[in-house]
Amino acid sequence: MSQIDVKQIIETQRQDWNRVAPAWEKWDQLLERNMAFVNYRLIGDARLCFGHHVLDIGCGTGYPALLAAQAVGSAGRVTGIDLAKEMLEVAKRKAQTLGITNITFQTADATTLPFEADSYDAVISRFCLMFLPDVSKAMSGIARILKRGGYLAAAVWSSADKNPFLKIPMDALRKFIELPPSDPEQPGLFRLAKAGELLGIAKQAGLQGLADEEISGETSFESADEYLASLMDMAAPLQGLFNKLSPPQRDEARIEIKRTADKYKKDDKIFLPIAVRIAVAKKP
Repeated sequence: MSQIDVKQIIETQRQDWNRVAPAWEKWDQLLERNMAFVNYRLIGDARLCFGHHVLDIGCGTGYPALLAAQAVGSAGRVTGIDLAKEMLEVAKRKAQTLGITNITFQTADATTLPFEADSYDAVISRFCLMFLPDVSKAMSGIARILKRGGYLAAAVWSSADKNPFLKIPMDALRKFIELPPSDPEQPGLFRLAKAGELLGIAKQAGLQGLADEEISGETSFESADEYLASLMDMAAPLQGLFNKLSPPQRDEARIEIKRTADKYKKDDKIFLPIAVRIAVAKKP
């Protein structure tokens, strides 16, 4: 991948996530309710303790960084980084509301981490690494800034077939436009879905692989309408694809998405399965 391509990808991602930051704040309670089990899993797998210094890569609007700040206590410190300044502004407001003071947020590119070597006890990341143009470079940076004995715990999406939450809109779009096949060298939702892939990159960077596990859960919505509205508001990559449709096609795609989501209704709510891959590594 050329340097120009990398810069273009990063800038496009920055613009996309800044654009949807207000929607992430709007749907904050729904998002954190649905992703709480992933947040807590990362905190545990990173072995966070009182007094630890922690880096959250791609923290977005604040989680799991805010949870990490509570785990490490007043003697600890958490740094949350993200490309999108507007997402971090939301995170700062949440920290202030929660009264969490041992956390800072800054805009930074995960592939060129601007931190000193051996400066963090743990690195955590939720649904970020698969979007990076150069995962190997980012992992080398993670290995550099981790202290000896420090842990990495990262969550990425598992395969599309196990994630109706994400697959339903993609299937609807395929009825109208041709979606390119997933490229393992290009950023994307399911780029690191394969078992052992992310952990293998960590090992190549000099980290000791500890675990590579797929965990499953459910996202819940009051209705198919709520699912569609939150999805269309927050999913920056999906918005670009929908913009390629004509107005009648968009209407038909929305109807199809809601019709499919309704198949997952239980007790008057929608429960959509998700599958997440958790990779855990340690710096020897």
